[in-house]
Amino acid sequence: MGLIVSKGINLFFFLNLMTMELSPLTAVSPLDGRYRNAGAKLAPFFSEAALINYRIKVEIEYFIALCELPLPQLNGINKDLFEPLRAIYKQFSLADAQKIKDTEKITNHDVKAVEYFIKEKFDELGVPIEYKEFVHFGLTSQDINNTSVPMSIKEALQEEYLPLLNSIITMLKESAKDWRNVPMLARTHGQPASPTKLGKEIAVFIERLEVQLAQLKSIPFAAKFGGATGNFNAHHVAYPQINWIKFANDFAKDKLGLQRSQITTQIEHYDNLAALFDAQKRINTILVDLSRDIWAYVSMDYFKQKIKEGEIGSSAMPHKVNPIDFENAEGNLGIANALFEHLAAKLPISRLQRDLTDSTVLRNVGMPIGHTVLALQSLQKGWKKLLINEAKIAEDLENNWAVVAEAIQTVLRREGYPKPYEALKELTRTNTKITATSIADFIETLNVNDQIKAELKKISPSTFTGVDLF
Repeated sequence: MGLIVSKGINLFFFLNLMTMELSPLTAVSPLDGRYRNAGAKLAPFFSEAALINYRIKVEIEYFIALCELPLPQLNGINKDLFEPLRAIYKQFSLADAQKIKDTEKITNHDVKAVEYFIKEKFDELGVPIEYKEFVHFGLTSQDINNTSVPMSIKEALQEEYLPLLNSIITMLKESAKDWRNVPMLARTHGQPASPTKLGKEIAVFIERLEVQLAQLKSIPFAAKFGGATGNFNAHHVAYPQINWIKFANDFAKDKLGLQRSQITTQIEHYDNLAALFDAQKRINTILVDLSRDIWAYVSMDYFKQKIKEGEIGSSAMPHKVNPIDFENAEGNLGIANALFEHLAAKLPISRLQRDLTDSTVLRNVGMPIGHTVLALQSLQKGWKKLLINEAKIAEDLENNWAVVAEAIQTVLRREGYPKPYEALKELTRTNTKITATSIADFIETLNVNDQIKAELKKISPSTFTGVDLF
């Protein structure tokens, strides 16, 4: 306590925070605090309660699958019980989750606490006692975790991430179409270069995103389901006549929507999960690139931003309208990628048949997805504020007539003109301003016919934009 006081921390406030209920104001993670509106959307997939619920779903569906096989000892179960059993996870509540957490304090084992909860529910439903020990029959905890986690990731991506990413791509397509005929000065190495079109520059990002999105969608959501070391030891010793490989494959695919890895240790390989995270990282990197480019265009006054009543751009400079949404997107994408990087590098590595490091980091899979979702929302918000400033774009083109040098020297090459590159170099690399007039005067000095001169004089920064690519 003395240390806290000596550092000037308000002791009363500190102690108060320590005892407060978790809220957006007391949360340590910004996803649960400042950005709770974004983080809350992922709570049904990645919260502690959500993980427990997914575990219950796997356990219940596994029990029902054993009944449908059927195992001889389960042949007599009343199939009318199946839907009430499914209601255990379909109607799962925070009170249920808390009850399981209270049990975990005693068991010191999270999956075993789930098993005990389900057995209590069996008693409430009047399931005959002889059936209860087939809950979690022959399984290890990772049969539950390595099906629950990929299922949660799959559903989070399908319900939250992919719709948002697709809306970003649609937004870019609309802008690319609107701006497809807007000529713009290109910049290579930050210097004026051969002109382009604004719509085409946006279309570059569309293609990159769509290619990587297709790769992401091709990655299967893999599951591990095979007992304590992956060999169905317990299953096989109890029922050697049953094809447990087929059972597990069908269960993972038909009941859980997952693809079962065939030869595993106690845990899933995580190679496909690593590939999934790497794919998301690549998409995020593209979006960082986009955010930075738009930031640069805003700084160049190619875009202005819609002003919202009451908003302040700078605490000191009233005139400023800062591109904060693109900066927020870039920052959150960076955090997401750092976490994706660690997850992808760590998860496929485990000592011998298994250590516990995978469990530790798997609990964080929602964090990079959360920061990615937050970034996508910021990017979308910022994009809706953009107002194209065509006058400034046109002004930059007009101030950079030197960029037509490439066009002129290429036509001269076509005509067999001697050393055309050197002739244009002599004109343009003088640190003097090149204008429409100086270009026209230069063309007049060329030893070519009037038809070629007329062709060259039609070239301008706003017309020298190449072919339409989309």
